[in-house]
Amino acid sequence: MLENTFCHISGVSVRLEQILWEAGIHSWDCLRLNASLHLSAQKVKVVKEHLELSAQHLAESNPLYFFDHLPSRHHWRLFPAFRHNTAYLDIETTGLGGPEDHITTIALYDGKKVYHYVHGQNLGDFGDDISRYDLLVTYNGKCFDVPFIKKNLGIPITGVHIDLMHVMRSLGITGGLKGCERKLGLDRKELEGVDGYFAVLLWQDYMKNGNKAALETLLAYNIEDVVNLETLMVIAYNLKLRDTPFLDSHQLSRPGRPQVSFAADRDTIRRIRRHYYPHLF
Repeated sequence: MLENTFCHISGVSVRLEQILWEAGIHSWDCLRLNASLHLSAQKVKVVKEHLELSAQHLAESNPLYFFDHLPSRHHWRLFPAFRHNTAYLDIETTGLGGPEDHITTIALYDGKKVYHYVHGQNLGDFGDDISRYDLLVTYNGKCFDVPFIKKNLGIPITGVHIDLMHVMRSLGITGGLKGCERKLGLDRKELEGVDGYFAVLLWQDYMKNGNKAALETLLAYNIEDVVNLETLMVIAYNLKLRDTPFLDSHQLSRPGRPQVSFAADRDTIRRIRRHYYPHLF
């Protein structure tokens, strides 16, 4: 999609991009050859300079150039070009960010392998691992996960970041991550109904009672978030294509699921629900 994008070029608005598309100018190469038919001589010079820079930064796998020049509502276009080095990130915490709150677990997924980090065990490994990726995808991570990581771990995450919450809202799909999943047909099976507050209860059960099944369930839940983020990113990208001429040619296939080492423990979930949600029984 990036090589069909023109609105990152100085002087090319989203409306002008639409006009170029309607005229059959669908790629950087096509615009190079036909720019003088649609643009003033002065703008042609600027456009060709930007196209050369664009090709260079794409070849060098530098998403920051496009992130800085694209209107923020079009950052979703970065995804296919940099998907090979994208990290899907989600954290679980003891609360919403009070003075005593801290990260309990972090899940990181790159489309191939799942990484997990646990408070008191290996949270220190997270900083080096996240630094390897060019693009970050979260859900509400700009307001919650990333600031919490900086505050709690002292790790600033300042790279290229697509927050799916805003992409989904632009598509008219609102609510939290689980709500979006339900609206788009994703099934969490044994983890259905487990939410952020329940994740806190799982951590408490692990810490107070030494219940390793509670930690495994928490990690299964946290990992489900990041695995589903890839699927939601693909769905959102495909839906966004409806406003372009590339709906048929640029569709992405839904990703498969990785092998996950953790599974939800039904007995633990049932026990916690009976204790904290007796009205459900």
